[in-house]
Amino acid sequence: MHHRHPDIDPQLLSETEEQRELRTVLRDFFTEESDPEDVRKHLATPRGHDEKLWARLAGEIGVHGLAIPEEFGGSGFTFAELAVALEESGRALYCAPLLPTVGLAANALLNSGDQQACERYLPRIANGTLTATVAGFDEAEPGVVAERSGPGWVLRGAADFVLDGAGADLIVVRARTPEGARLLACEPAVDTCSRTPRRVLDETRRQALVEFRGAPATPVGESGEVTAVLDAGRAALAAEQVGGSGHALDATVQFVAQREQFGRPIGSFQAVKHRLADVLVALEAARSASAYATACVSLASPQLPVAASAAAAVCSETYRLATAEYVQLHGGIGFTWEHAAHLYVRRARSSEVLFGTSDQHRIRLAELVGLTTRPAA
Repeated sequence: MHHRHPDIDPQLLSETEEQRELRTVLRDFFTEESDPEDVRKHLATPRGHDEKLWARLAGEIGVHGLAIPEEFGGSGFTFAELAVALEESGRALYCAPLLPTVGLAANALLNSGDQQACERYLPRIANGTLTATVAGFDEAEPGVVAERSGPGWVLRGAADFVLDGAGADLIVVRARTPEGARLLACEPAVDTCSRTPRRVLDETRRQALVEFRGAPATPVGESGEVTAVLDAGRAALAAEQVGGSGHALDATVQFVAQREQFGRPIGSFQAVKHRLADVLVALEAARSASAYATACVSLASPQLPVAASAAAAVCSETYRLATAEYVQLHGGIGFTWEHAAHLYVRRARSSEVLFGTSDQHRIRLAELVGLTTRPAA
């Protein structure tokens, strides 16, 4: 059972000067280079995002390597700095595979403690030349089996709805072995790995069915335990959701201050004020939940499971509310597909089920703090 009181220094929940500067740089960068029209344009490309922008984000700003130690080619900062980048990417609805590459795969490699795997893959993740993802992490019994083949290992089986599964250069797979589940790194090839894009609600976050047919793989670490990686992924997603919610609120406030009805801005009507105030209150709660989860990841706190599930539940519901008001308070134009609000609505709806629904996270929270007798997942 987890303690019910936080063990994080409250000062760690506030941004540092460096983090504020990073936020300013990234907001200006995304404003200039990745507006909703840019997002729509690149959705039709083979990789679904601007590959030149991806390289610039890694090379000019160093986002990909923020939470990667210097010995592996990164900047040696913490997850807190990465969370700032993820929040700003969520605000801009950046459609490149930042979450699976740096939020999940890079974290899985670091958590594995496998020096050789980290040296092989993390420098390329940090410099933007390698995209990566994970598969089988959210399954109690992985659908992929790892078998010995001569001196090495091969993978057989399938994993569905893998983030960026059709395009990732590296897949960190949790697979079954005779000794139990463990992690393996696979660089998929056409002849041994079939990758079928899935039609999903949110086209800005591609997913795929990945089928392994004797795909060569290299063991990573000694354990198949991925709970900490998934919780870090939940914290990363929560930061994204806070960014998207912030955009939805700001865009709506700007619109209602300009749109007039009966000779006055609609934002002056009490009913509209109340609705936006509700979004603001929810957003501040989401910021707090996200900041706490981020701090827990950065410090490897034992409170991370509680913080991650709390952030997942709070931030998912805030994003849903913020995007619903984004559409509703924009009136007739908000209901047209051409308006950016629909891209955010789809991202909000897909994100709230990505690592478990809000109901599932509440059940998990109840188990973690001892309100139920069932063992926590």
